Amino acid sequence: MTNDKSRYQESRKISLISLLSNTLLAVLKIFIGIFASSTALIADGFHSLSDMASTIIVLISIKFSTTPADKNHPYGHEKAEALGTNILAVILILTAIFLGRDALLSLWQRDIKEPGLAALAVAFISIIVKEILYRYTIKIGKRINSKALIADAHHHRSDAFSSIAALFGIAGARLGFSFLDPLAGVVVALLILKVAYDILKSTSYELMDGRPAREKVDEITKIAAKISGVIDVYDLKLRSYGPNYIVDLKIVVQDQLSVVEGHNIACQVESQIIEQQADVKDVMVHVDPESVHN
Repeated sequence: MTNDKSRYQESRKISLISLLSNTLLAVLKIFIGIFASSTALIADGFHSLSDMASTIIVLISIKFSTTPADKNHPYGHEKAEALGTNILAVILILTAIFLGRDALLSLWQRDIKEPGLAALAVAFISIIVKEILYRYTIKIGKRINSKALIADAHHHRSDAFSSIAALFGIAGARLGFSFLDPLAGVVVALLILKVAYDILKSTSYELMDGRPAREKVDEITKIAAKISGVIDVYDLKLRSYGPNYIVDLKIVVQDQLSVVEGHNIACQVESQIIEQQADVKDVMVHVDPESVHN
């Protein structure tokens, strides 16, 4: 099973780096956006503020998910991470709606001032910083199998896209093509909505106990089938709990085996699955005699 303490420490480290970076970027974008008369950069600054909120949610959800199982939550609290990720997706949706609305209003009203050169520099810096954060966060998220961190990484990437749009919009406005600024904002809003949809789809599937990849089921089935005394393995179910899985399966054994012998085979199946699959936290094995199964 995944080491919760080291997993949280890694998540906390990257999340604090993200929080500090997003705070500095948000302040810089909004301040320079106002100073350089760039509505695109101001909007991008508020997008960075939403990144700050999402990173805080990631920290809280991962911390809560590492809480040990108790009487009221016998399977643990790992699904808190998926809940936190869903909240992050909702923040992305709201961000996209407000950014898209402002961009459409600007496009309709043609109320766009020519932004200053400083706005271009800040947008460029933001692209570099957010891409670095994306690559670092996605790397850690995949290594520790954290859906919340992976979702936060995609939030960084969406912010990088937002900064790219701001860069082109600012450059276009300075060259006389003022419509490019709000048009790019609409495109970015749609991209953010797509990211939010993908996150919601993935985490909702986990919360509804959707079946994991077929390859995972096949791997566990093969482990159980190799145990001496197991005639067949069927009705294997997997449930995701954060980075871990809970396994339910049925095995078939010979009729003449005693209850103790059948129990011992089931214990071997359980121990081998947990030993060979680091992300499996619990296994429930039901034993059927051969005559009943047939």
